[in-house]
Amino acid sequence: MVLPVLDEAAALPWVLERMPGGFNPIVVDNGSTDGSAALAERLGARVIAEPVRGFGAACFAGLIAASASIVCFMDADGSLDPQELELVVLPVLEDRADLVLGARTPTARGVFPQRARLANRLLATELRRRTGVRLSDIGPMRAARREGLLALGLLDRRFGWPLEMVLRASLADWRVSEVAVSYSARRGGRSKVTGSLAGSMRALSDMGRAFAAG
Repeated sequence: MVLPVLDEAAALPWVLERMPGGFNPIVVDNGSTDGSAALAERLGARVIAEPVRGFGAACFAGLIAASASIVCFMDADGSLDPQELELVVLPVLEDRADLVLGARTPTARGVFPQRARLANRLLATELRRRTGVRLSDIGPMRAARREGLLALGLLDRRFGWPLEMVLRASLADWRVSEVAVSYSARRGGRSKVTGSLAGSMRALSDMGRAFAAG
């Protein structure tokens, strides 16, 4: 269970407390200055450091460090509930899918800003046009087999990582599906993506490069 972290001390206790049995959290600290790494270690998580900044860099470091046959990824800001990881991993365990994404369903108004919803819809539409893969959300909660992910040869180390994974999985004829998961307000701080227009545009630009590379 890979948790990329950049200054998430406010959310980590709740996230790690709700981790289901059998899911071993690997917290990948991506340069936090709020004590996230030390806190996660005190709470019993395995912590590794990834000095190269970037969402994809942190996720890839966690993938390399993982030893489980199935690896899950999830944001550590408290917007996603670890208890729902079992919904995402089950289709992979039962060999009904090769890659499963959690499609975020807002639990309250304002949780998913309009600019983020629009960008997400555009990405999903373009993904369907290019690959035929039908997803409603290119979300950060997901599960797949570790060896398969390594074989995909993922290169993006920024916010294009989530989309690149789906694009390469499609090229490899993977069965890609999604399940609905709850999406709530983050627990402290501001999202690096949806928290600002600049963050949303940066993520959209990174994903545009992922499309171009694919």
